[in-house]
Amino acid sequence: MQVHIGEGAEKTPVQQEEARREFIAELWRRFETLQEWAISHWPDQQHPLSSADFVEARKEILGLRSPAGSLSQPSQQNEAEPEQGGAQYRDVTPAPWP
Repeated sequence: MQVHIGEGAEKTPVQQEEARREFIAELWRRFETLQEWAISHWPDQQHPLSSADFVEARKEILGLRSPAGSLSQPSQQNEAEPEQGGAQYRDVTPAPWP
């Protein structure tokens, strides 16, 4: 269900995030459809396309999920820089796979 907000109304951060997630989900569905079409209609049968040919495009689309970092981590935008007394080191290593 989509709720359209008038042009004069400001979206809340939650509404903005929801709209962004909906956009990315729709983009992913359309990309998958395009990929299937491209693979099945590729004219050079001597060198057929495969899903591996679309890896970089998938990475770019998945990168849209979180342009400022992981969605599961709080935003780091308001943190002080190291010279302003902020953290000298921020651990960005993902946790090991269980």
